[in-house]
Amino acid sequence: MPAATANGTSATRQRALENLYAPLTPSELAGHARMSPRTFARRFDEEVGTSRGRRLVRQRAARVRQLPQSTDLAVDEVASRAGFTTGTSLRRRLHAAIGVSPLAHRRTFRGEAALAQPGR
Repeated sequence: MPAATANGTSATRQRALENLYAPLTPSELAGHARMSPRTFARRFDEEVGTSRGRRLVRQRAARVRQLPQSTDLAVDEVASRAGFTTGTSLRRRLHAAIGVSPLAHRRTFRGEAALAQPGR
């Protein structure tokens, strides 16, 4: 994460990271940072080097990649925890990001034998 500045977006970026599952509008984030939406967008881009929307999608995609590796959650629950509205949306994003389905990704990291155990 980029370094904080006196009137920066660091605290708001951290809040967004902790709440990836929530719909985070530009106005809400700007309000949290006590800035106008336009000022927030400009400062965010200066500090991070990309737009809020692109960064949010990347962070959600990273969360989607992590959850199937470390949990037995169903695809719809992974989608919910990562801020995607449906399992279908998650499947599209994950396939676009890494070229595989959530189940194939889980199998890569946990192996077929682990997935075949009762209760999984």
